[in-house]
Amino acid sequence: MPAELTLLFGVHAHQPAGNFVEVVDDAHVRSYGPFLRTLHRYPQFRFTAHFSGWLLATLLERFPGDLALLREMVARGQAELVGGGDMEPVLAAIPARDRVNQIRALSDRLDAAFGVRPDGAWLTERVWESSVVTSLVEAGIDYVTVDDYHFLCAGRELAELDGYFSTEDGGERLDLFPISEALRYRIPFAPAADTVAWLEAQARDPARQAAAIYFDDIEKFGIWPETYAWVYEQGWLAQFVERVLASPVLRTGHFGEYRASAPTRGVTYLPTTSYIEMGEWSLPAARADTFADLVAQEKTAGRWDAHKPFLRGAIWRNFLSRYPEANWMHKRMTALSARLDAIPSVRRPPGAHDLLHRAQANDAYWHGLFGGLYLPHLRRAVWNAIAALEHALDAVAARPAIESVDADLDGVDETFVRSASLQAVIRHDADAALIELTHYPLAHNFGDTLTRQREHYHRKLDAQAHAAPAGHDGIASAHDRVAFRQPITPDDARPDTRRRSLLRDAFVRGPGAAPTPPQWRSVDATGFEADVPGGRLSKRYEVDGDLLRARWRLEAAPGATPEAARLLITLDVAMPSCDGFLGRVVQGAGAILGGFGTETRIDIADAVTLEDGVLGGRLSVFTNVGARWRLAPVHSVSQSEAGFEKIMQSLCIEIDVPIVAASTDCVVTLMPGRDGN
Repeated sequence: MPAELTLLFGVHAHQPAGNFVEVVDDAHVRSYGPFLRTLHRYPQFRFTAHFSGWLLATLLERFPGDLALLREMVARGQAELVGGGDMEPVLAAIPARDRVNQIRALSDRLDAAFGVRPDGAWLTERVWESSVVTSLVEAGIDYVTVDDYHFLCAGRELAELDGYFSTEDGGERLDLFPISEALRYRIPFAPAADTVAWLEAQARDPARQAAAIYFDDIEKFGIWPETYAWVYEQGWLAQFVERVLASPVLRTGHFGEYRASAPTRGVTYLPTTSYIEMGEWSLPAARADTFADLVAQEKTAGRWDAHKPFLRGAIWRNFLSRYPEANWMHKRMTALSARLDAIPSVRRPPGAHDLLHRAQANDAYWHGLFGGLYLPHLRRAVWNAIAALEHALDAVAARPAIESVDADLDGVDETFVRSASLQAVIRHDADAALIELTHYPLAHNFGDTLTRQREHYHRKLDAQAHAAPAGHDGIASAHDRVAFRQPITPDDARPDTRRRSLLRDAFVRGPGAAPTPPQWRSVDATGFEADVPGGRLSKRYEVDGDLLRARWRLEAAPGATPEAARLLITLDVAMPSCDGFLGRVVQGAGAILGGFGTETRIDIADAVTLEDGVLGGRLSVFTNVGARWRLAPVHSVSQSEAGFEKIMQSLCIEIDVPIVAASTDCVVTLMPGRDGN
């Protein structure tokens, strides 16, 4: 009898909570639907699937026919379902109590839809920290899948990784399956015949006769560039399945059954890590350049396979250090989790945990080839959930009107100034600007923008084409492509010199003088002062109902000659229609000046209103004196699996306001509201 190799074939399907419905529909047409329909034709091909909770709910609602096929495949023993965090959080980055709740929530969904409760789980982005073990076990999970790279970093040999291992934390056991990188880079990119031949060679290798382990994104089967034609129109998936089923040395199986029938390979302890590319992406750009150069050097020298476990970048949490906007969202989310936990269960608002879970969705917190920090609609979905949950908790346990705390743990205090409908957050640094302006009736944060940073991949901007990787005749993986969705130059990727925010400023003394950012000092929770040429400038914030006011006053130094001065006040306003056509700039009695995506200049005015049809609301900006205005879009340059693209992050409003020493205060008022109010 020839040796047999068990192919454990798993796919992971995920779309971020809050993604556009048309994106999900397109993903189903190009990937989820044809994948399920293809495998349904082959009952003997056993496989495993993971669907994140929001996506599963959306597919059940919009495509019940295809999900009925999955239900049938589960019932006939062809498909195995695994769980995980319901809204696809990075489990290591959320409190332990929320890990358990998230996992149980997805298990409940699977039980309700398919009649099964999973005993295995998918780890978001394969982010491993040993602290997740006890939470997984408490939630009823017996095993997870991680990359073989995790095991190599722990000192294991590649030849050992053809089964599962056990680990523990605090005496709680969890089993670990190592996903084969060699299979991840072959499936579905190499020809089906070559991939099956490679698997058969593993089966015939006396040192490797147990299992071949594959678990990767289902989006690679149809959504990644070129893959729909390759996988379905040219028949890669059907060819692969048929060749596996026809092979005398290959059989397909389920992770849970394999675990029940084979002993563990032993105890192992994995370091904190994710897949290898994540280590590069989470590094600051300059360090990522160095890391990438080292990797290229090792590959050129033929040492990469031997040395890659010892050349590692940073960890997933480093994204919270790299991007202050991600850190701010994260710390706001964890604080809300603590508030919710402190409220007795009988007083908790209905749906509170669902809102918290949505605020923990991983996608908006990080960025690489994947990750959605650069995508405003994904950040907005997190902020919608944060705002809605916070508003609901305030109705149960009110907070003080003014509160100062270092909420994001970066050594700088923030002051929360709030009314029942509006919350402004002032950062006590040299800019003394707002980093958040949340309007609860709209569940929207107008300060949800992104400061432009240099990214490691910006050095690829002069690349025009890239060939498929050597070694097979298939198609290129997204990791190996350089493409441009629109014309982009290095100048488009110039980093910002100051953090994007609301109501940051610069002072201009006299005609021809250069603008100088005041170096603000805190006077109290809501007040600041700064020395400027010829005097002292003060700045103060207040919230009154739906209004936020910022007030500046210039006091001339003793003996100084009064001189005309100006304030340049800048607001980076985040609106849902920044990258759409339902946003417009309105002045006076309804005069439409333009859309958010075009530059608008106004010579003298004391107010403009930003109306947004997607938001169903507006933001009005008033000054107490006539001023010159400039409104212009702010774009960032990022890279995804589809290529380089420019994304509008905010509408930048620059207000040039005259200010007179020891005379009239300069006041800027922001008033958000719903349409028709």
